[in-house]
Amino acid sequence: MTALTTPAPSRLRRSLVLAGAETRLLLRNRTAVVNSVLMPLLLVAAVRLLAVGGEETATGPRLLVTATGVTLVFLTYYNLVTTFVARREELVLQRMRTGELTEAEVLLATSVPTLLVTVGQLLLVALGVLVLGEWAAPVDVVLPLAGLVGGAALMVLLAAASTAFTRTAESAQITTLPLVLVATAASGLFFPLSAFPDEVGQVLRFLPLSPVVELTQLGLVGRTWDGDAVDLAGAWAAAPLPLLVLAGWLVAGAVVAPRVFRWAPRR
Repeated sequence: MTALTTPAPSRLRRSLVLAGAETRLLLRNRTAVVNSVLMPLLLVAAVRLLAVGGEETATGPRLLVTATGVTLVFLTYYNLVTTFVARREELVLQRMRTGELTEAEVLLATSVPTLLVTVGQLLLVALGVLVLGEWAAPVDVVLPLAGLVGGAALMVLLAAASTAFTRTAESAQITTLPLVLVATAASGLFFPLSAFPDEVGQVLRFLPLSPVVELTQLGLVGRTWDGDAVDLAGAWAAAPLPLLVLAGWLVAGAVVAPRVFRWAPRR
C-alpha cells in the first residue's frame, strides 16, 4: 500500500499562521492596544493647538506627514526592535528557524502585527482630519504610498540590524535612541530641512527617514524639501532623488540586516 502524505503548507500559509499568532499576542496586550488607539487621537486633538504647517498649507496634510514619520519611528521601528529581541531571548526565533519557516518568513510574520497597527494608526489620523474638516486633496497619492511602504520595509530592516547591539528588550530604549533623535531632529519631521543652511539640508536629505518625509510631503502637501510649492508634475520632477535614496537604504538594509541579525541570545 502507498502511504498517504499530507502536502506541506505553502510559504504564504505558514507565514499567515505565524502572523495570526503574533497578532493574537498583541491583542492580548491591553496597554499596546490602548496606546495604538490613543496616539493617533492625541495627534488629531493637537491639530487646533499646534497649527501644523502654518497658513500657507492646509493643516490636515501636514499632520499626516508628521504622523507618518512619528508612527514609523516610534511605533514600527521601536516596537520591532523590542519584539525581535524579546523573541530571541525567549528562544522563540531559534525554534521557529529550525522548522519549516525560512528566516525571511519568520521576520516578516513577526513584523505583521506591528505593520498592521502602523497602517491602522495612520487611517485613524486621516479619519480624524476628515472629521475636523481639515482634509485637503493630495497633489499625488502614489508618492506618499511609496514613502509609507518603503519606509515600513526600511524600519523592519533597521530594527533587525539594531538587534545586533541590543541585548535585552529593556535596553532597546537606549540602543534605538540614536535613530529616534536623528529622525526627529534632522529628517524634516518636526523641523523643515529648509531651516538649515542649504549645504547642510542637502546632506540631511540622505538620512534614512528623510526620503520618506520628503515623498510624503510632495504628495500630500505639494511642497519640496526646501519649501517650494509644486503641482503633480513638479512633485514627480522632485521625486527621483528621495526615491533613489530610499531605494539605496533598502538595499543596504537588505544586505546588512541578515548578516548581523542574531537568532540566539549571547551566552
